Amino acid sequence: MGSKQDKQPQQSKKKKEKVIKPPTLFLALIPVFTMILLLSLGYVLFELPPEPLIIISAVVAGIVAIKLGHSYDDILGSISEKIAKTMPAILILITVGFMIGSWMVGGTIPMMIYYGLQIINPQFLIITAFLVTSIVSICTGTSWGSAGTIGVAFMGVAAGMDANMAAVAGAVVAGAYFGDKLSPLSDTTNIAALATGVNLYEHIGHLLYTTIPSFIVASIVYVITGLNSGGAGVEIPEKVGTIMSTLNTIFSWNWLLILPILIVLGGSLTKKPTIPVMLISSFVAMANAMIFQGFSIQDVMVSAVGGFDLSMVSAAGFDIANVIPDIPRLLNRGGMSSMMGTLLICFSAIVFAGTVSVTKSLDLIINRLMRMVHSTGSLILSTIAVGMAMIGITSNGQISILMPGEMLRETYIRRGLHPKNLSRTIEDSASIIEPILPWTAAGAYMAGTLGVATLDYLPWAVLCWTGIIFATIWGYTGFGIAKLSPEQQQEMLKEFDTEQKVAQ
Repeated sequence: MGSKQDKQPQQSKKKKEKVIKPPTLFLALIPVFTMILLLSLGYVLFELPPEPLIIISAVVAGIVAIKLGHSYDDILGSISEKIAKTMPAILILITVGFMIGSWMVGGTIPMMIYYGLQIINPQFLIITAFLVTSIVSICTGTSWGSAGTIGVAFMGVAAGMDANMAAVAGAVVAGAYFGDKLSPLSDTTNIAALATGVNLYEHIGHLLYTTIPSFIVASIVYVITGLNSGGAGVEIPEKVGTIMSTLNTIFSWNWLLILPILIVLGGSLTKKPTIPVMLISSFVAMANAMIFQGFSIQDVMVSAVGGFDLSMVSAAGFDIANVIPDIPRLLNRGGMSSMMGTLLICFSAIVFAGTVSVTKSLDLIINRLMRMVHSTGSLILSTIAVGMAMIGITSNGQISILMPGEMLRETYIRRGLHPKNLSRTIEDSASIIEPILPWTAAGAYMAGTLGVATLDYLPWAVLCWTGIIFATIWGYTGFGIAKLSPEQQQEMLKEFDTEQKVAQ
């Protein structure tokens, strides 16, 4: 009898299921407001690193989840699911670092810079600054690096010819972010694809709908401005010639150095798998480094992993002690390790998103927000508002892409819209807006580097603010808006159903 009585309480305990409460709007907003508050105060005002601030926000989200009845295992399972889902994109980021280091040591990127500088025409300085900076930024995948090197050289040209400094600075910023936006080497471009679950090249291709019209408008403005100003016969500053002669000393030019770029472009057009294409391109660049540039296999491997460094150069006539500071700023970059900072922010944001998704807090917030959305145009406009608010508050382009991408992806899919509409819109409203806001890191960097106040070059950075105009127009007209087939929509929605089951 005693054994039966002992079994009854055990059976009743087994039958007891954990009680999970749905979040109220107040509880749902606590983790989000915590993150915004910490980033706006800690990151912007006190310049604290963003990763621990996001982790603290995740802890707050975890406390809310436990209060609502979820267990630690539920939270950990949700985070693991998010990491597993984003791992392909994370691998692409690491491969991008590998490719940049390979392209640099192989001479691919330096050759594009060298020939880009040769086409400077003082009479058309503004449009030339825009075009060359765009090319360099596409090849390097870094807006800051392009503006801080080639951009500075153009500012020297502008000063020498007494040109409109604000216009040249705006053209440099616009070109730097045009290239950064469309480059498969860019961290923000990869993060936008990662956050929305879109193929990298598919994302870049969809960006053309807003970026190319903005590019055309900016080019027209710069050409007309240049034609109405002087500049013919003005000499190019000595610094530009020094950069070109140094590059010519370090590297041997050969048209085969373009082959790594053609491989990536070919893979993009034929929609081949991203990582294998990037690796093939990297291996070709590494072969170029050993065959044409004379680097050892050790230097090539170190460049691919840790980044290229001028200390590797042993070319005749090259003395690293006499190199101007622009050269190492231009060349010392790349390598898989260069992506670690970006990956840390990504992992921190994934931890936060995974923790918040357990309680379905974001679903509640988005549902309330979407009550005001009645069309594709209003959805695009709402996304722009969210993106601009995030970049304005957090001043961090990576976070401002990751969070809206995570929050709004399901909404787009349920409305029959391809997530690449979302990835494009958050780039238009977050990453490319960042350099024209004076209080952001990008705005401060560009102003300090180019020597022109952010608000002065803002009107001339035409491409940075026209993107949201075209995004809004396309949203309301339907032009350039990719729809999902019923089969695609069902397949994508299965992912969210799986995530919800894991959370439960």
